Amino acid sequence: MAPPANRRPGFSRRAQYSLFTGYVVAALGAVLGAGLLILSLIKPDAFAGLRGAASDVAAPVGETGAVGRTESQGIFEYLAGYIRAGSKNAQLREEMELARIRLAEAQAIEQENKRLKALLALDDGGTPPVARARLIGSTSSSTRRIAYISVGANDGIRVGMPVRSPRGLIGRVLETGAESARVLLLTDGESIVPVRRAKDNVVAFAEGRSDGTLRLRLVNLGINPLQRGDVFVTSGAGGLFQPGVAVAVVSEITKDGAIGRLLSDPAATDFVVVDPIWQPEAVAVANAPPKDPAP
Repeated sequence: MAPPANRRPGFSRRAQYSLFTGYVVAALGAVLGAGLLILSLIKPDAFAGLRGAASDVAAPVGETGAVGRTESQGIFEYLAGYIRAGSKNAQLREEMELARIRLAEAQAIEQENKRLKALLALDDGGTPPVARARLIGSTSSSTRRIAYISVGANDGIRVGMPVRSPRGLIGRVLETGAESARVLLLTDGESIVPVRRAKDNVVAFAEGRSDGTLRLRLVNLGINPLQRGDVFVTSGAGGLFQPGVAVAVVSEITKDGAIGRLLSDPAATDFVVVDPIWQPEAVAVANAPPKDPAP
């Protein structure tokens, strides 16, 4: 049921006094407010002290809020800076990685130029080479030691021609194609090269062992004069290889000679030159079939 619209205190004096007091207080408050408003309009500086006191009371609270706002802004700026730093670091890492790649490419080009200069230095000998070529492959697991070069019969390559790198002899041409050729490496089991010790005339045969090394078998048996570190070069005997080309260095002494390590490793060789046969006439005579005896 809705309460009656007319609310009268009835016959209770206490309720009547309370209602009257409320009216009086409300009237006095309105009069006081109007008076203060008129006074503030007439004399604005009258309440400066009160406003200052109120401001002093509210200052700590405002300072606390300002510090909070400043610190919160600092936290947000720190987080934003951290995010920006992360993306910047990722960009710098990418740039450093690209710089490393460019540096590696430049170093590779520098090494390629050095190898090309070394290849050009091979022409310093008295006999000009037949052709210059790139070593395009070699066997590593087979019992045969064969390499392949990028020149062939069309470039004047013939069977038996020596093949060498800036570090020494590699082998000789075994077969020729039109644009490529097979090379019998010195380490092949069927390769035999006449050699001599570089510091004197101790002669031997460098025979391939099919394991990356050479057997240096002395021609004159007796007291073995070889020592570790001795360098052997081609002797020129047989007319196939010109004398003085580096072949091997002694790594182990045996009863009849030594085991040598190849000076020119095909696995570490990019470019080679093909030399002409040292004495074609001698080779032709050596390879000629025997004549029938006169009747």
